[in-house]
Amino acid sequence: MSRLAETVETLFIPLFALAISSVVLAAFVAANGADPLGVFQTLYRGGFGTWFSFQNSLQRSAPLMLTALCTALPARLGLIVIGGEGALVMGGLAATVAALSLTGASPGTVSIAMALAAGLSGGFWIGLVGGLRHYRGINETIASLLFNYLAIALLLHLVTGPLRDPESLNKPATPAIGDANMIGTIPGMDVHYGLLYGLIACVLAYVLFVRTPFGFATRIVGGNVRAARIAGLPVGRLIVTASFLGGASAGLAGMLEVAAVHGRANDSLVAGYGYAGILVAFLARQHPLAIVPMALLLGGIGASGGLLQRAHHLPDATVLVLQGIVFLSLLSCETLYGRVLPFVGSRVR
Repeated sequence: MSRLAETVETLFIPLFALAISSVVLAAFVAANGADPLGVFQTLYRGGFGTWFSFQNSLQRSAPLMLTALCTALPARLGLIVIGGEGALVMGGLAATVAALSLTGASPGTVSIAMALAAGLSGGFWIGLVGGLRHYRGINETIASLLFNYLAIALLLHLVTGPLRDPESLNKPATPAIGDANMIGTIPGMDVHYGLLYGLIACVLAYVLFVRTPFGFATRIVGGNVRAARIAGLPVGRLIVTASFLGGASAGLAGMLEVAAVHGRANDSLVAGYGYAGILVAFLARQHPLAIVPMALLLGGIGASGGLLQRAHHLPDATVLVLQGIVFLSLLSCETLYGRVLPFVGSRVR
C-alpha cells in the first residue's frame, strides 16, 4: 500500500503543478486580450494536433531528453546542476571541430568521431563542476551556471575568430561539416535520428542508475553522504562519474544540433534547450524514463510558440513565460510531498 501511495503522490503533484500553471497562464493571456480557451486549443494543435506538428514536437524533444539527463543524473547524488546549456554548446563546438578535422574520411567515421568528441567535451565540462563541488566545496549550481556563460563566450570567440567561415557574413559561423556528415531522418518520418539517441540514452540511464549496484551506490550518496563515506563508498568518484555522464548526454545534444539541424556551429546552438532541460528533469522528478514524456510535453509547447504569436498576437516569449510559470509552480508544490498522503514515509527518487 505504501508503494502505491508513493506512486500516486509522485504522479499527482506534478500534474497539480501543471494545473496551477494552466490557470496562471489563462490569467496572463486574458490580461493580454486573448481568449484563454483558444490559446490552449492552439497549444494542443501546434504541438500534437496534426502529424506534422507531432513530428515537430518529437524533433524538439530529442535535445530536451539529453539535456534533462544533465540535471537528472547528478541530482540522484544530491547535486543541482544547471549547466546543460554550456555542455550542449561545448558538445556542438567539439563535434564541429572533429568533423572539420576529418575532411575526406568516411561519413561513419566522422559521425563516430563527432559523437565521441561531443560526449567527452560535455562530460568533461560538467565533470569538472562535480569535481569542484566535492574536492573544493564550490556550489555546483553557481559553478554550472557560470560555466554556461564561459561556454557561450568560447563559442562566440571561435565562430567570430579562429574558426569563422569567411563566407558567413551576416551570421558568423564555422565552415559547414558537409551534407554527407549530416544525420538523416527516421524512415517514414520527418524526424532526425536524434530522437533515437535521446530514447536510448534515457533507457541506458535508467538501467545504470536504477538497476545496477552503481545506481544503488549513487542513491546512498544522494540520501546521506556521511553514511556513504562510513560504508566505504568512493563518494568523490561517484559524483564526478555521474556529473560526467550527465554532461556527456548534453554534449551529445549539441552534436545532434550541429549534425542534424544547423550543419555548422554558430550562435544558434544557444537555443535554450539546456535551460528547458532543467524543467524537464524536475517535472520527471529526476527519473530517466519519466524524462521521455515530459520532454515531449515541453517540446510540444515549444513547437506551438510561433502559432500562438500568429493566431493570437501574443508576445513571442509567451512559451518562455509558460515554462517559467510551470517551473515556479513545480517548486512551490515540492512542499506537498509527504503531506498529500501522510502515510508515505519517504519521497521517491
